[in-house]
Amino acid sequence: GSGNVGATNALRVLGWKWGLLAFLLDMSKGLGAVILAKSLLPDNNLVLILAGLASILGHIFTIFLRFKGGKGVATSAGVFAALIPVSLAIALGCFIIVTVLSRYVSAGSISASLALVIAQSYFTFRNGLQNPEYLVLAVIVAGFVIIKHRSNIQRLIKGTENKISFKKKEQSA
Repeated sequence: GSGNVGATNALRVLGWKWGLLAFLLDMSKGLGAVILAKSLLPDNNLVLILAGLASILGHIFTIFLRFKGGKGVATSAGVFAALIPVSLAIALGCFIIVTVLSRYVSAGSISASLALVIAQSYFTFRNGLQNPEYLVLAVIVAGFVIIKHRSNIQRLIKGTENKISFKKKEQSA
């Protein structure tokens, strides 16, 4: 595979069960960090954001792999599931549509990060700028996602990016 520790590489190399497990474990890191912070300081949005951001950065720059971790998409999804679930649901819908139609997980991830920013912008402004710090976090994380996908973007432009297969892999005997 790509050598990346993320769910997409696990899916390609090990199959959908391991890919799903990797996604759920990565997502649980972000979700768990925010839930723990909420249990300790429930009315402090800054602490929630810092806990979520720390989990994302810890995934992207993990000390266990010499600061070369994953791209942070699933961990970010966990953070946003705890903080802004409606915006995340919209972003997830975008991810699914783009990934299924294009068969590029990277295009789905990038599109979802932008959809999250757009959705959260809508809700932030619709609600009279309530909790604008969540929008700021969404913008920062979208920036991380896009930066971490630089090589994928270059391959998409060149037409050499790997597509994902939704067909069941044949088992060799």
